[in-house]
Amino acid sequence: MMRLGCCTALLFLFRLVLGLPWYQVLPAITIFYLGSGGYHFLHVFAKTLGRDLHAAGVLLKVKFNVRRHLRQKNTIPKIFAETLGRHPDKVALIFEGTGERWTYRQLDDYSTRVANLLWQRGYRQGDVVALFMENKHQYVGLWLGMAKIGVEAALINFNLRLEALVHCINISNAKAVVFGSELSEAMCEVHSSMAKRVSLLCCGEWDPRRVPEGTESLEPLLEDAPTHTPTPPDCGFTDRLFYIYTSGTTGMPKAAIVVHSRYYRMASLVYYGFKMTSDDVLYDCLPLYHSAGNIVGVGQCLIHGMTVVIRKKFSASKFWDDCIKYNCTIVQYIGEICRYLLNQPVRASERGHRVRMALGNGLRQSIWEEFTGRFNVPQIAEFYGATECNCSLGNFDNKTGACGFNSRILPYIYPIRLVKVDEDTMELIRGPDGVCLPCGPGEPGQLVGRIIQSDPLRRFDGYINQSATSNKIAHSVFNKGDSAYLSGDVLTMDEYGYMYFKDRTGDTYRWKGENVSTTEVEGTLSRLLDMKDVVVYGVEVPGAEGKAGMAAIADPEVTTDLEKFARDMEKSLPSYARPAFLRFLPEVNKTATFKFQKTEMRREGFDPLQVSDRLFFLDTSRGGYVALTPELHRAILSGKQKL
Repeated sequence: MMRLGCCTALLFLFRLVLGLPWYQVLPAITIFYLGSGGYHFLHVFAKTLGRDLHAAGVLLKVKFNVRRHLRQKNTIPKIFAETLGRHPDKVALIFEGTGERWTYRQLDDYSTRVANLLWQRGYRQGDVVALFMENKHQYVGLWLGMAKIGVEAALINFNLRLEALVHCINISNAKAVVFGSELSEAMCEVHSSMAKRVSLLCCGEWDPRRVPEGTESLEPLLEDAPTHTPTPPDCGFTDRLFYIYTSGTTGMPKAAIVVHSRYYRMASLVYYGFKMTSDDVLYDCLPLYHSAGNIVGVGQCLIHGMTVVIRKKFSASKFWDDCIKYNCTIVQYIGEICRYLLNQPVRASERGHRVRMALGNGLRQSIWEEFTGRFNVPQIAEFYGATECNCSLGNFDNKTGACGFNSRILPYIYPIRLVKVDEDTMELIRGPDGVCLPCGPGEPGQLVGRIIQSDPLRRFDGYINQSATSNKIAHSVFNKGDSAYLSGDVLTMDEYGYMYFKDRTGDTYRWKGENVSTTEVEGTLSRLLDMKDVVVYGVEVPGAEGKAGMAAIADPEVTTDLEKFARDMEKSLPSYARPAFLRFLPEVNKTATFKFQKTEMRREGFDPLQVSDRLFFLDTSRGGYVALTPELHRAILSGKQKL
């Protein structure tokens, strides 16, 4: 009777969350019960009931809030105005670089000046302005000000240079670029390649000799800008807010569309799921051109009234000192950050802080407990998600190693699934009816999420490029004729529904906290090498997060000038995209459709005792590539030779 009572409560709650009728929910729980065995069901039910009820409550709260914002045609600037009204004089942002503190009133004033300046200059709803600068508090004020008049910001990775930088500016159809003075040299390099109509505004120290011709200094213009509240645009909760660039599998970065409801959903699911409060102080050392830093981090300030400390760049040696200095209670991380912190010498500050939670993704299970134990951080708030995805996960109950979960009691309530894929080609495996085959516990599969465009929690907004959007959608995944978002990531699930990240599919790998498009790097390297065939892929290195880049080059005699190649590559690719290893071979194997075959080379890795071709390693201390000998290989595996 007790079990039936709990089931009834769950059914009622889940029915509220997604508006499901009883006749759809009851069969799901009955089938699960009969299919898994009565005792096993009771065991899973008892172990996961509390977790699932909390998640259902979070979904319910966010869903009701989303409906309210939809009904009221709210936007992120309007929600920020509500936050401003609650605590106008509370510190909103702290910039570690200068120690400057902005209250909510000051952030509102700065963003209002930005809005009025752009309005005076003729920018209107739907226009795009690119933002190219390092982390600082002005960054938030700039895109927020643009949003106040419906101008969409294109948030560009400040590591990009030359062709990739021009590409990102041009595909956004930006009418202007606001760039930080620290990136003046990069702008000078591409100015002649940009569309002539693009206006340039420099934020920061002004030196007319170091910026492209025609550039204006932003600060004096903002000082003279009006401070009255701008007229809000005629847009709503599902309209575009800004663009975040993601490394795709087919060439240059793709501009993912972030609408107001997506920004709210991502920030709020994290806030409620991990039980944050407005009294928390969040330490954000992640780049603001990414969703983790700008939505999951800064979103807690704009939407929930939290103080956020922005750091220009991550520093392992200053991390815990900063947390003590600013009384931080939550820190953001990516997996690499945790490893860098563990590699630091022990110091008193690493346990003398007030941090109660580390929020992020990519923390390896092998160092999870070492991190929490050494640094005295009680909770790891690990989550899985991407800027554009509709299948986010959260590890709400601190399960070691998990990036989230899906209910095993009622698996269809949150419409995500792991589906079987061919491990070599990563193609979806389908049954006789053409529908994708779901994975059972322990089976690796690609994570997918059902697309329901009418639901802000399930919609997929895609990219500026329509073909890139189409490539991320599969049909007949859950049922015949439906549509689902393809995450591109392989995960596994245990018997309780906890999910564990395993690998990336396709032609993308992750290194130094960034997704690297192998196709993009292949194109750049081939151009630098006079159009030789180049294959790029990621290889695992023991003790390192993600995968290091490796390039196989069709040049058996190694006629390539490696010193010049390293110099040219440094100008053309950000540090995280430069291959750590090179392999020179007679020719590159291709399919009948001229696609490079990488599976075998990926398996062979960079062991000179296993690979007969000549191998080289990028030794950053020497500034170039050196021959990869068995001794050097052992040093890399042992960690003595740093990557």
